[in-house]
Amino acid sequence: MSITITGKIERRNIGTGAWALVTDEGVTYEILKGADKDLLKAGQKAKINGQVRDDVMTIAMIGPVLEVKSFELLDSN
Repeated sequence: MSITITGKIERRNIGTGAWALVTDEGVTYEILKGADKDLLKAGQKAKINGQVRDDVMTIAMIGPVLEVKSFELLDSN
């Protein structure tokens, strides 16, 4: 099932490192490896359309794994 969520991109120093999207409500999603490099910049806000992958486990285990299908960068102000 596809979801659309908005939040801030964060880099987490767990293991070899992980990228996360933290929503305005405080929910953390781990961004699945292979996401577009333009998205993966700590501190920027983004609106992401993707799919939560229940069939994927990661070493970081910081939240549900989010496979990014598309995204829009938002003004950080």
